[in-house]
Amino acid sequence: MADSFDVVVIGGGPGGYAAAIRCAQKGASVALVEKAEMGGTCLNRGCIPSKALLGSAHFLMLAKHAPLMGLEISGVKPNWAKMQSRKNAIVAGFCKGVTGLVQSNKIKTFEGRGIVKAAGQVVVESASGQTEVQAKNIILATGSKPTEIPVFPFDGETVISSTEALELAAIPTSMVIIGGGVIGCEMACVYATVGTKVTIVEALDNLLPNEDDWVGKMMVKEFRKLGIQSLVSQKVTAVQAAGGVAKVSLEGGEAIEAEKVLVAVGRTSVCDAETIENIGLKTNGKAIAVNGKMETSVAGVYAIGDAVGTTYLAHGAFAEAEIAAENATGGDETMGDYNLIPRAVYTFPEVASVGKNEAKCAREGIETVVGKAAFRSNGRSVAHNEGAGEVRVIRDKASGCVVGVTMVGASVTEMVQTARALIGSSERIEDVSFAHPTVSEVLKEGWEDAFGISLHVPPRKKG
Repeated sequence: MADSFDVVVIGGGPGGYAAAIRCAQKGASVALVEKAEMGGTCLNRGCIPSKALLGSAHFLMLAKHAPLMGLEISGVKPNWAKMQSRKNAIVAGFCKGVTGLVQSNKIKTFEGRGIVKAAGQVVVESASGQTEVQAKNIILATGSKPTEIPVFPFDGETVISSTEALELAAIPTSMVIIGGGVIGCEMACVYATVGTKVTIVEALDNLLPNEDDWVGKMMVKEFRKLGIQSLVSQKVTAVQAAGGVAKVSLEGGEAIEAEKVLVAVGRTSVCDAETIENIGLKTNGKAIAVNGKMETSVAGVYAIGDAVGTTYLAHGAFAEAEIAAENATGGDETMGDYNLIPRAVYTFPEVASVGKNEAKCAREGIETVVGKAAFRSNGRSVAHNEGAGEVRVIRDKASGCVVGVTMVGASVTEMVQTARALIGSSERIEDVSFAHPTVSEVLKEGWEDAFGISLHVPPRKKG
């Protein structure tokens, strides 16, 4: 007789394990199906390993800047093998931790491919055979994979995805990165810092095209200091790889040779094809179609995270997991405003934003006042030799409310939560005390400037 559970979650990434734990905390009997490693892409091939490499690269960059701080350090160079082993140890530690969390919540785990055969019926395929599981409700958290361009597919050696970029055995002498989004820019910072000649090719007008134009322009300037060449408004027409070298052809006729070509044009939602066919699951392209309750087109089946293609962010998946878990255990909750899920890029310098940006406000016809404050005027930022960047706070002129914040600079990925907490608050920003000297004071200055009351930003010109 098949095991029966209140909830079966397919996928053990951030959304999946979070949903499973929350359901268990609410008293449900829960099974979690994972075909590879617990923690999914984020923990094993995304967020955590990339941040581990970025952490090492950032430390190396600071060491190289030691003379600017009045310090003498000689012989600083990357040990790639040790950087990789450190990264792997961090991933293994967190993977063990997540596995322990799942077990401590008395969640039954199944290793294998989870297929929904019919409403309430899941089959787990593994090397040892098939196991049938019954479920009152099912949560699909099947994640995503790197997007592949058919005309120059991944070969895993010369033309690589982000997965291989995190695992290279040696530092390449040169790399062309196709795509100037989050993944492309973060990997550019890692490899440029350790000595690779990096060229980013972005088809749109700016790096990080989902942010406002000023962000991309500033990143081009800052990347130049790292030795990164950024080619925007450029399309790649072909990639020819032979003998360990790739030739990247651009639309204008230019060609670039590189040892590695990283294709970083985004990620594609994944859902098992048999599951879609078996239960008639509706999709939006490759993504699973859901409503605000994270319900799919099939009663009793929910979907979250990269599989639904809403944010492609681990913390977005966490938020959706809360809603799906609540509803799968008898609740009635709806996702809130996706604009209020913070966006973070761990480049040098960092980029973070929350709420609506200036471009979105313009598209929606919202007249705004934009407050600005620069890191070069912040005492602690200058003291730490991290004066690059700017904060912009966007205020709706009609309502007087702040509707968005965009930041470029050191530590902004830690500050964006403060920005999120203050959006929509009725408390006067001048009444909120920020410790001095702290980097976060840049946020306060930008916030006050949006209301025309900043102490340290010069008055706006009239007319």
